[in-house]
Amino acid sequence: MSALWNLSIAEAGERLRRREITSVALTQAHLDRIAAVDEQVKAFLTVTAEAALEDARAADKRLDHDDRVTGLTGIPLALKDVLVTKGVRTTAGSRFLEHFVPPYDGTVVRRLREAGAVTLGKVNMDEFAMGSSTENSAYGPTRNPWDTTRVPGGSSGGSAAAVAAGEAMGSLGSDTGGSVRQPGALTNTVGLKPTYGRVSRFGLIAFASSLDQIGPFTRSARDSAILLGAIAGYDPADSTSANVPVPDYVQALTGDVRGLKIGVPREYFVEGTEPGVVKVVQDAIAVYRELGAEILDISLPHTRYGLAAYYIIAPAEASANLARYDGIKYGLSVREGADDLIDSLMHTREMGFGPEVRRRIMLGTYALSSGYYDAYYKRAEQVRMLIRQDFDAAFATCDVIISPTSPTVAFKLGERTDDPVAMYLADLFTIPANLAGICGVSIPGGFSEGLPVGVQLLGQRFEEATILRAADAFERVTDYHTRWPTLADTVAKPKRKSTKKLV
Repeated sequence: MSALWNLSIAEAGERLRRREITSVALTQAHLDRIAAVDEQVKAFLTVTAEAALEDARAADKRLDHDDRVTGLTGIPLALKDVLVTKGVRTTAGSRFLEHFVPPYDGTVVRRLREAGAVTLGKVNMDEFAMGSSTENSAYGPTRNPWDTTRVPGGSSGGSAAAVAAGEAMGSLGSDTGGSVRQPGALTNTVGLKPTYGRVSRFGLIAFASSLDQIGPFTRSARDSAILLGAIAGYDPADSTSANVPVPDYVQALTGDVRGLKIGVPREYFVEGTEPGVVKVVQDAIAVYRELGAEILDISLPHTRYGLAAYYIIAPAEASANLARYDGIKYGLSVREGADDLIDSLMHTREMGFGPEVRRRIMLGTYALSSGYYDAYYKRAEQVRMLIRQDFDAAFATCDVIISPTSPTVAFKLGERTDDPVAMYLADLFTIPANLAGICGVSIPGGFSEGLPVGVQLLGQRFEEATILRAADAFERVTDYHTRWPTLADTVAKPKRKSTKKLV
């Protein structure tokens, strides 16, 4: 049964509904896969093996006797450790929350449970989702299954690596400036960032509240459509949730892109992008042309200001959001040796936050400080509006925008840790979509020097069905998304954290 780990969500769902396989067997196959390869990948922080098998047994009963079967019933999934889970440790990749056990499930977690999905555990991430390589985790870096000397991207690197390595059939991550799409590109998985407001953020530990959005990692556009359909929709518990109808994303996958207008922005093919990446995207454009899509040259003139605007807006919002970590209400509290409350607060934050988080808090606090607010934050918000207007103008002439997802393939572990600017440039092509609040997906587009290259498809607000249709059409005539990395099975070893749901 161990080969079950390489099925897609759609394939496994069909076999489950026909009762050719059981959810218990499928779940056990993934737990065995985690035991076999995660010492190399280090995707998981917490494996809830007993709870997963309990969920699987409930799913099998549902499949046998219940009419509430969905496309996710009995499917084993992983969750980025920034999503709160009732009774299961949620760290956000930080020492600050090392022992934090939430008393409730976030909305997306609840919706997955209602759909009958199986949760395998929580996966690694950059601390508080701040990073592009998953090297900023307080619990050590995750490694890219395609080359374990390289990064899987970030901040949702654990989510991407778990799917790429066959440790989970799908996973959820969060995308603030590219943190679903960029890891998807570097690991040969499909990483989807929905429109801001399409998926509830209730239960997502906040980084930058006007930018954060939860999105799925899968092995195909069809799997992504199934997973998005389960988590999307209005939630009154999230004031930014959009009360917009959720279409049937699977039904939108017609395979037909004839007449679809695809824009190619000249600003996304810039110096510094690796030639192998450019070639893959150009080849993808040629595929779409052969499929009958209309290719248009477009311009997004304010793209070059996106990175600068983002690294003012996001740290400013992080500075405000992370003020709640004071060592009083929950999380780490360092009181020994402190003279007073302020001294305790300073020691707690110094010991609880890693260097990248401290860097961004200081950047954000400075940008919001008296005398600098207008010069930095206000101007960054003005640039944000210009970027949004660029996309509005572009989508008046085209349906989808195509570009590289990342300017490079996966870089070596440690290669950029001492150069924050070089690290930030990894999100050069993904950040504008977050600033504009539009949807985007990275799909496996090919390989350069044996490493995956992602192709980014951007769509108008709430047009996830359109970009998924385009992604699915590409997958029907290529096989890049079906390829797997080579990982030798190792002797099963105890996980760093394996637990039942805690009470």
